Amino acid sequence: MASTSVSRIVPATPDQVWQLIGGFHALPDWLPYIPRSTSLEGGRARRLHNADGEVIVERMEGFSERERHYTYTILQAPFPVRGYVSILRVHAVPGEPEAAEVQWSGRFTPDGVTEAEAVDLFTGIYSEGLEALHTTLAG
Repeated sequence: MASTSVSRIVPATPDQVWQLIGGFHALPDWLPYIPRSTSLEGGRARRLHNADGEVIVERMEGFSERERHYTYTILQAPFPVRGYVSILRVHAVPGEPEAAEVQWSGRFTPDGVTEAEAVDLFTGIYSEGLEALHTTLAG
């Protein structure tokens, strides 16, 4: 099993960041790669459409409003992995009340690609996503 994690300090309080990204269907609000999210299974799953028109179906596996994080799995996607589990977290930055650290991490088993290729793919997705979040918040 492979894994990767990316974190980024963003210019907003942890509560402000969580308000933007904490909703399971909020990806289109801050991630240009995902322009549309449709609720499935009473809100426990989402059908995402990426910028290329591909479909990604994910299910929320865990959620904590108090700790500001959620965990999800991929059920269907054009990615060369299986057993994908990811967590998106928001942390306070000690001594910086107007900043937050956002961490996006995942673990998965490569399927048809090398471990390095799979890690590079998700490291890029997480990095670009957190850069887009920073841009949105700095707006």
